[in-house]
Order: sequence, then C-alpha cells, then structure tokens
Amino acid sequence: MGTIILGSGIAGISAGYHLEKAGRHAVIYEKDSDWGGLCGNFTIEGFRFDKFVHFTFAQDEYISNIFKNSSDLLEHIPFPSNYYKGIWIRHPAQNNLAPLSSEEKTDIIYDFVNRTEKPIEEIRDYEEWLRIQYGNYFAENFPFKYTRKYWGVEPKELETKWVGNRMYTPDLKQVLQGAFETQDECFYYAKIMKYPKIGGFRSILNNCREGLDIRFNKEVVKINPQEKTVTFKDGTSAQYTRLISSLPLPEIVKMIDGMPEEVKEAGENLMHTSGYMVSLGFNRPDVAKYLWFYIYDEDILPARVYSPNLKSPDNAPEGCSSLQAEIFFSNNAEIPAADVVLNKTIEKLIAMGLFKENEIIVKDIRFEKYANIIFDKNIYKNRQIVLDYLNKIGIESIGRFGKWEYFWTHQAFKNGMEVIK
Repeated sequence: MGTIILGSGIAGISAGYHLEKAGRHAVIYEKDSDWGGLCGNFTIEGFRFDKFVHFTFAQDEYISNIFKNSSDLLEHIPFPSNYYKGIWIRHPAQNNLAPLSSEEKTDIIYDFVNRTEKPIEEIRDYEEWLRIQYGNYFAENFPFKYTRKYWGVEPKELETKWVGNRMYTPDLKQVLQGAFETQDECFYYAKIMKYPKIGGFRSILNNCREGLDIRFNKEVVKINPQEKTVTFKDGTSAQYTRLISSLPLPEIVKMIDGMPEEVKEAGENLMHTSGYMVSLGFNRPDVAKYLWFYIYDEDILPARVYSPNLKSPDNAPEGCSSLQAEIFFSNNAEIPAADVVLNKTIEKLIAMGLFKENEIIVKDIRFEKYANIIFDKNIYKNRQIVLDYLNKIGIESIGRFGKWEYFWTHQAFKNGMEVIK
C-alpha cells in the first residue's frame, strides 16, 4: 500500500515527480501504453504529431526552468493567421481588418463604435460579452462561428469567467489603424511561445518523467474508497493509502462504489469537447505558411490548423512539411465517422490552396474523447458537487479534467505540484 496516481499526463507526472523529490514514493497507473496524456505524441514514417496543439509560455521561474532543463526550447513569436471567406487575415482579426472589403470593414467599425455598453458584472453570457466587446457584425461573423466550431455550442450557452485575457479587445484607434494597414505588432496574450527542439512537446517533462514508476495499460474500472482499492480492466487491483486522480470527473463518478445519485448526475452533466486530429505529412518543405491558423468558415470542419514542422524541424523528415487540423464536438453532439471527417478535411484544405492531393505522403486521423472543458452555465455548481464528494471520500483530483478547469500546460503542471502541500 502507498500513494497511487491515476494518469500520466502533465499533472500526474508533476505530482509523481514532486512526491519523489520530497521522498514519498508513488506508483502511476496509465490506461495507455505510453505516458504524456494530451501532451503525448505519435510518429508516422518520420513525421511526429502532438495530441492537439501545444506550446509553453510559463512565466513562473521554477516551472520554466524545469521545462527548459528537460529539453532545449525553440522560441516563436506568435503571429497566427485567420481564414475567412477565402481571405487571410492576421490574428487577431478584430484589429487586422485591412484585407476585407470596404463594405465589411464599414459594417464592423460602425457596429464597434455603436456597441452596447454594460458593466462586466451584468453580462449574462458569452454571446452578450462578444457583442459588447466587438459589436454585432464582427461578433456574429467571427467569434460566434468560431465558438460553434471550437466549443461545439452556441455562445449564449457559455458563461464568461473562463475568457480572461484569451480574447484581445482593441480600442477604436487600433481597429481603425488595422483597417487601413497590416499590423506588425504581436497582440497575442503570450509574446513568446516555446516548443522543444527535439522529441515533441512532452519533452518538456523528460527530467520529471525519468525514474518514475509508471505502470502502463492499466485502465481503471472501479474504485472502492472503503477498502481503498483500485481495480483495473485487466482484472488486477491495487491498494492505496493515498489516491490522486487526474481522471476526467464524468468518468470517475462511474467507477466509485456507493456513488450518490446526485453526485453521479452532476458529473454526467459536466460538458466537454471531444476532438479529431487530422495529421498530414507532405513531400515538399513549404506547405506550412503559418505556425497555426484559425478557420471561421463553418463549411470547413477544422477550427484550427497548425504546423508541427514549423514548431520544430525535428517533427518532419528533411525536405518535408506537415499540418495537423483539429475538429471539435461537444459531448452532446453526434460524432461523424472518422473517414468522413478525414476526407472532408483534406478536400477543404486542398480547396483553400494549401496543398495538392499528390503531395500528401502521410494521412492519419485520431480521436480524443476529452479535449477541453465547456464552461456552460451549470459548470461551477456541478463541478463543486463532484469535487466536494471526492474530497469527502479521500480522493484528490488534479489536472485539467480532474479539476475540470481550463488549464494551460504550466497551470496543470503547477496543480500537480500542489500534492506535496
């Protein structure tokens, strides 16, 4: 008996590392055959792809040094782009309107100037927040559409505490200037994005992972908090004195013996996105023009596309390049078949002029059930019910899906550190 950690994603690795550092041994059980969780990667014919897009912009000196000492990091100034009705617009679109027609620019600026003013504490939902920040025309044609693609729900279904500094709000002068000329300033919330030179994104955890006791292919199916046992799909079990879990809250509520119905229901009502990753490798080096870009057109499935080889040349064979498209759905949506998504995505990206069919040498599609948290209006109530119960029965939750929080990489890592307090 001892400390058990469920899941070897970034929070689980951080928890295990810091416990070992403090002289407290822990065993990590991982359902997959490799470590990293959503920070993991896979390689096909020399092309490496992460599980969704990842960079680090950790400001905390301790965390930043851990990542840096694990792997040499490349630095990127984030100048993503946007694709809108066949036009490429520098990001953020709201103050980079120059490529648009005079008619659209006029509509956007007119509505921006005449947008409703309202105290932030009186805003009811994300739809209203967007209208108040950007005006009706821009809100309806840009972030409304992106919300449906990225979050899988209508903006009015979301609350707003999650937004923070993720959405840039320009003043009138910036909107006007960007309507006449290309803006060279980086307006992204992080001015430098870092990525490992070799080994994919999870390499920022190499030093932390080294020496940890990780048991793979151990999918949890049952937890008995009275007997302090965890049972796995392969029929084996393990006892614990301390249980730390990074498992998604909607999953863990199904595993616990004696779970009250109201807690189980609260867990099942927590909303999240799932996602397909369409990964493509090409036989020429210059397919990727942007580190990543957003797509607002709703007839094009991906919400976001990024280039692994621009993140690091180590992610593609010499003379080649790569793209990975992300397609998201809410957990209440009907998920289309993988082959349909793959073919439609390739067809649309070709139509956008990004590449030709005969230039593709690797094509792959994979699905992740848990991609991100959806901040619907009931999230805080349902989340608290589940977390309070887990705390009551001695289960400590960590990580994006264990805390049910919109954590960036460094935030999930820091949350894993907190197990030593």
